[in-house]
Amino acid sequence: MEIIGGGLLEIRINRSDVGKRVSVRALTDPGTAGGKFTDTVGVLTSWNDGVLLITRRDGTAVRIPESRLVAGKVVPAAPARRRGPAASFEELARVAARSWQPVESESLGRWELRAADGFTRRANSVLALGDPGMPLDQALAVVRKWYGERGLPAFVQTSTGAEGTHELLCAELESRGWAPETHAQVRIGALAPVGDVDADVARVRLSRTCDEAWLSRYQRFGEGSPAVLKVLHNGPSVWFASVPSQDGGAPAAIGRCVVDGRWAGFMAVEVDPAYRRQGLATAVMTALARKALDEGASAAWLQVEADNSGAQAMYEAMGFAVHHRYHYHRATDPS
Repeated sequence: MEIIGGGLLEIRINRSDVGKRVSVRALTDPGTAGGKFTDTVGVLTSWNDGVLLITRRDGTAVRIPESRLVAGKVVPAAPARRRGPAASFEELARVAARSWQPVESESLGRWELRAADGFTRRANSVLALGDPGMPLDQALAVVRKWYGERGLPAFVQTSTGAEGTHELLCAELESRGWAPETHAQVRIGALAPVGDVDADVARVRLSRTCDEAWLSRYQRFGEGSPAVLKVLHNGPSVWFASVPSQDGGAPAAIGRCVVDGRWAGFMAVEVDPAYRRQGLATAVMTALARKALDEGASAAWLQVEADNSGAQAMYEAMGFAVHHRYHYHRATDPS
């Protein structure tokens, strides 16, 4: 907080700062003797009717009555990264989109409407990387109609927590009744340390295609087949990994990696519960990382749901740091 002469706090923000990243301090209970304060850092997404709306990095929105403000200032758009490769939000969003391609897509300005028979939200949601080329309400009507014609719910993929992400769009969508669902993290890190892990990669089998055995371990195989195979096999350079089980049934572990220029993206890393805590997920990622390094990649990315603490701990130990968060806003039935 800004402290001016005499030790007083100062409010240095106003309505013209909507869209900027701010840090504010506010009274939590004005009736409490001595006063209690809370600090909030995020993007100021609106300031209407005496209430500030601030969206944090994780996508949660905080409403603060302006009468409770005791200090506030604009802060840098994004904190300096301490480790990992440099990357912009748009670069990562486009790389991620190329790794999980829909069966059908259509442009709406700088939005991309994507569909794959309902197989995963990633392949059945709007990728919004700019202006849709028309007023928001009109664009959302087009989105509803496009997905409705395909018998699919309308989702807009949004992101928060980095320079150029969608805090303002999130606020606009939520004000129109589009509810956020499925909060996740995008993590990035250097690829070489993943490939250098001393893991038992001798058991890992790599292939350009996924067979029936691989699919039998993949928990999302039932979501919209036959689009599953089209989505899984599309990408700049796709590799599948599997670790055979002892009984010859479904693999003990699987994974997928897409190499795209300097980036290697890891996804669909799954381990049979009976084989957990044996280092198989690490072995799968290490084997895939070595193949990606052979193809010239140097940086790595992955996505992990916000409530998957076990996977987050593993990725943290492997050097993956959170770059930004992403969410899906779902259209409610029009009133």
